[in-house]
Amino acid sequence: MKNNIQRYLVVLVLAGIVTVGGNSRLSAAEAKQQTEWKAVAASVVITPEKPMWMAGYAARTEPSKGKVHDLYAKLLILEDSRGKKLVMITTDLIGITPALRDPIAARLEEDFQIPAAALLMNASHTHCGPELREKKASRRGLGGDRGAQARVYTQELVRKLVAAIGEALPQLEPAVLKYSYGRAGFSMNRRLPTENGVINSPHPQGPVDQRVPVLMVERPDSSLMAVLFGYACHNTTLSFYQFCGDYAGYAQEYLQADHPGTVAMFMMGCGGDQNPYPRRTLDLAKQHGRALANAVETAISVKQPRLIHGPLGVAMGDVELEFATPPTKAELLKQKENGNKYEVSHATRLLDQLEERGGIQTEYAFPLQVVQFGKDLTLVAVCGETVVDYSHRFQKELKSGHGAGETDPIVWVAGYSNHVFGYLPSLRVLKEGGYEGARAMIYSSYPGPFKESVEARVAAKVHQLTEQARREVLGD
Repeated sequence: MKNNIQRYLVVLVLAGIVTVGGNSRLSAAEAKQQTEWKAVAASVVITPEKPMWMAGYAARTEPSKGKVHDLYAKLLILEDSRGKKLVMITTDLIGITPALRDPIAARLEEDFQIPAAALLMNASHTHCGPELREKKASRRGLGGDRGAQARVYTQELVRKLVAAIGEALPQLEPAVLKYSYGRAGFSMNRRLPTENGVINSPHPQGPVDQRVPVLMVERPDSSLMAVLFGYACHNTTLSFYQFCGDYAGYAQEYLQADHPGTVAMFMMGCGGDQNPYPRRTLDLAKQHGRALANAVETAISVKQPRLIHGPLGVAMGDVELEFATPPTKAELLKQKENGNKYEVSHATRLLDQLEERGGIQTEYAFPLQVVQFGKDLTLVAVCGETVVDYSHRFQKELKSGHGAGETDPIVWVAGYSNHVFGYLPSLRVLKEGGYEGARAMIYSSYPGPFKESVEARVAAKVHQLTEQARREVLGD
């Protein structure tokens, strides 16, 4: 395992960095930083060794055909001055499933005494990665037991990640965290309103979030040990049959090439209704990756980054989300008889549920998580394919009431975290309809669109968890 993992340990002395106003306050901050964080980062290759069914596009008709470059899972473990740990894992995968996260969380508690709530897993949502969702893989019907293959891949991935965590933990060393951000302009809203409803097409006037948040961890010589960065955009430049991290994979690759010895980690933002444009060629994926890497480089070059202090506060809990009234049995039978292959498959799954349970489940629990870094940074990890409205809302709402000196805490909202079950629409998107608001559910086992309470319920739970995490920071 040691040959497969790159470990990077850090101690930073903040010599020569000038703070706003040019006063001597940095000296005290420097002294505090030397004792309040420990960190370690690692990288694990997760490229399937054999051809697998690929995730993301229902139109694919055959398994993978090799790779463009490797896929990775990367981890950053932080420990504050009170000994509280946070394990962040980013992945070149379509999503995070309970079959992946739950066993890792259980092993964290059993083997390392780290609470399950302190595990944050995020998926880049590349559409050129393996299909690890067993039921989806089983439904393809193209020969072979694709479901079993997905299950075995997931089990092996759990083993690799638990081993990587176990190997990394003893290597924790003092570290310094800093934050800044850049911007990248290749994302665009993809929900174009027309007289026939919302279609999937570039919408220049639609809402976007083109900020690139960057969390830096540095060595004693001020070189980078690890850089965690985010962007709110579907990882869908490509649609071929080779494994590839798409633009996010290239951004990480470029950053690591330009900063030897650095672990670069991509955290997907609220990109559920955002696409990279233009798209569909490998050169464009590389181009977007370079644009994103350039945005990270810009953030790294900022002369007055925000020092991120501890301690850590972590809160996690489920939000109960309601689906709209499901179709009747008669409606499902009609859909099964007259629908297209996706409608037939969806109707069959719901009819099976009706037969097995005597009804169709209309309320499900999904995980939300908030990590508070002292009074400096609030990291909100939202489940599902989160649309951009959630990022705008939480950045606005969570900055109030928790000022630190002359500034409020930074708010970083990551979607695609901990359980990527399907699309998580805002109320606006739900009312507008279209793919993210309703139609995408046909590829799942859920009955249909959410009720209009979806955004309010998510927001209420995020506020509750934020308050809980911030109280923990204050020692309440």
